[in-house]
Amino acid sequence: MTAAPFLAAATLALPGIAHGFFTRKGGVSEGVYASLNGGVGSRDAPDAVAENRARMAAALGVRADQLAVPYQAHSPDAIAISVHWALDARPCCDGVVTATPGLALGVTGADCGMILFADPEARVVGAAHAGWRGALGGVVEATVAAMERLGAKRGAVVAALGPCIAQESYEVGPEFVAAFVEAGEARDRFFVPGRRPRYSMFDLKAYIAERAARAGVGRFDDMRLDTYADEERFFSYRRTTHRREPDYGRLVSAIALA
Repeated sequence: MTAAPFLAAATLALPGIAHGFFTRKGGVSEGVYASLNGGVGSRDAPDAVAENRARMAAALGVRADQLAVPYQAHSPDAIAISVHWALDARPCCDGVVTATPGLALGVTGADCGMILFADPEARVVGAAHAGWRGALGGVVEATVAAMERLGAKRGAVVAALGPCIAQESYEVGPEFVAAFVEAGEARDRFFVPGRRPRYSMFDLKAYIAERAARAGVGRFDDMRLDTYADEERFFSYRRTTHRREPDYGRLVSAIALA
């Protein structure tokens, strides 16, 4: 099996743990999905997506049927699993954790934050999908709490944020800012004036880092990769929307205990 190339975070270069932030390169999909599209929710050919995911699993050293990616809904929900689910029985959640060796946990994204977690001492790993709604709702804290229930210690957890839209690419309207202010978040800390009147630029990366700190994560690393600006390596929902393209591919970030 051909293994897909991936990016790695120094924070997660730990004994007995395999992880990868996969790019859009190294797959078999074509057109707007070229080439390593991991999104079963896209309109890409299912066989191509299955082959792409198999290549990701191979890169992590697990079987193709052991890469578990949930049905994501921008929720604050996180669950613990010990066995893979059937593709037609994916749970609806945005955080997944496990203490089971050989079971890879993945999340998809195309601008939203994809965060991988590990407690190397307790041998518990996790993955979370954090768009603005999920981050505001508490998906980062929920994922760490789920790891804790499996024996992890918050202060021993290390986490890395992979490809994600950067502030300079993320202009939002006043109603978006109002949602954060209403939730008690500091406007000046995560927003700067936008390019248009009454618009703002949102720093999703900084906000995710803040939520990781609130969760008690011992070490957090932002890989500083902008999905919108780097078309060669990353899919981007916002870029696709601006270009009025028919669909877009999904990136996958995944982690496993060896």
